Amino acid sequence: MSGQMVDWRLAVSTATKLAGPGPQVSRTEADEVVAELRADAHRSTPLVREFTGLVAQEASAPVLVVDRHGWVQANADGFERLLSPVIDRMLEKRGKVPGEGFADAIGSRVTGFEVGALLGFLAGKVLGQFDPFHGEAGSSEVGRLLLVAPNIVHVERELDVDPHDFRLWVCLHEETHRVQFTAVPWMRDHLEQQIDSLIGGLDLEPGAVVSVLGDAARRAGDVLTGKGDGSLLDLFATPAQREVIDRVTGVMSLLEGHADVVMDGVGPEVIPSVDQIRERFDRRRKGAGSLDRLVRRLLGLDAKMAQYRDGAAFVRAVVDQVGMDGFSKVWVEPANLPSKSEVADPAAWVRRVHG
Repeated sequence: MSGQMVDWRLAVSTATKLAGPGPQVSRTEADEVVAELRADAHRSTPLVREFTGLVAQEASAPVLVVDRHGWVQANADGFERLLSPVIDRMLEKRGKVPGEGFADAIGSRVTGFEVGALLGFLAGKVLGQFDPFHGEAGSSEVGRLLLVAPNIVHVERELDVDPHDFRLWVCLHEETHRVQFTAVPWMRDHLEQQIDSLIGGLDLEPGAVVSVLGDAARRAGDVLTGKGDGSLLDLFATPAQREVIDRVTGVMSLLEGHADVVMDGVGPEVIPSVDQIRERFDRRRKGAGSLDRLVRRLLGLDAKMAQYRDGAAFVRAVVDQVGMDGFSKVWVEPANLPSKSEVADPAAWVRRVHG
């Protein structure tokens, strides 16, 4: 039913137009970049395994090198799968059959344009992404790794770094995510349960929606001006949902920080210019324009950047205290995952898990 509430075709076409094709490259250069990224992704697997001790399942989570349109389509498909149960519940409460009337047709196009604008903004920025929810649970092929070739080329040119080093550096980060989910089989189900809890807590009664919108509007100014933390999701979340968001934040900080530690830890052995890449890449993150920073704040991307920083600090602190083997207890069971507060206080996690 979500396809009748959101015009996904319009969303994809809007996003693709807004994102543009990316940097100009010859056909020969494009083929070489695609081939190198695929090779680097596979080259990264044993490097990640040796550094982390995590052994990924073979024949799972394929690697796809895509353009911006491919990334948009993949994420539109993912959004549609994620939003379907929410929209079905909304329609059930309204007692309305979707697709009836001119208003529904207009509404789906408006929503499709809004989703497309969001995807269009992100499509020009994402270098890579692991989608753990692609495919059927229990099948031999779960999840997929997307590497966005034009964005990688754009950033390596902007930073003026060695392109071969940069491509492997990006692949090390994204391959670490693939390994995290394929070597730790319960991770996908755990995150899916958290998302289900978040969606299950949505109150779709019209009166409740009006109340939440009013509260969100009052606090939106603080988010826009930087006086308050959070994103649009935080504005609309109930107290119970914020608890789930905190749990998810802890997990995502761990996963992102761990991937950053791996890409920088493995780097010196195989990427001679890794220190230069890291310094210029971090400087680029801070140098975004005011409009870009505003959109990032609204979408929660500032929080995403904090996850990289705080998660990496957590991983390094734990490894310093108990070694990589001691840190690896985090992958044993969901109870061993750090909370959001423990990410900020690694010693508290060590005391809880190691005694």
